Amino acid sequence: MSVNGKRIGFGLTGSHCTYAEVMPHLEKLVADGAEVLPVVSYTLQTTNTRFGEGAEWIEKIEAITGHKVIDSIAGAEPLGPKIPLDCMVIAPLTGNTMSKFANAMTDSPVLMAAKATLRNGKPVVLAVSTNDALGLNGVNLMRLMATKNIYFVPFGQDSPHNKPNSMVARMELLQDTIVESMGGKQLQPVVVEKFKYMN
Repeated sequence: MSVNGKRIGFGLTGSHCTYAEVMPHLEKLVADGAEVLPVVSYTLQTTNTRFGEGAEWIEKIEAITGHKVIDSIAGAEPLGPKIPLDCMVIAPLTGNTMSKFANAMTDSPVLMAAKATLRNGKPVVLAVSTNDALGLNGVNLMRLMATKNIYFVPFGQDSPHNKPNSMVARMELLQDTIVESMGGKQLQPVVVEKFKYMN
């Protein structure tokens, strides 16, 4: 199986420092023949940081995908009944969005798109980027890992000595995870080293 000819929703939430890492993988999906429908959180839309302005990221995302971003809950709702997806991705997935998703909250375009995809029995792929995956959000991480049709891009601690609760996905494994998820399988191993460390 490949992504060629597949319709993939791609949600981006507010881990601003991760956007530059995600963009090449978004480009690869398009280059490999996927139709990618971008969905952006309110945080991405409205926040300007040292990593770039929201409007600039939206412009880049639209240029890569060839589609206008879906930026409202109403705009995301048709991804369930009218415009079904083969797979929905959230990359990066912040701890805030992870917590809401695990507790059935739907207060953003990205969460609506994910909920609509699950309703259709299709896979949702999550690429975590959160400072508290091994803290208060650990229970939410485990809840999502145990939920049918939810799959994770393999992830690991990105800075275990400075931020021991932080875990980040290996974005280079995003497309492999998508392909496996469309076949009903979780790419393994799912818990990995984010980087190799020297003792």
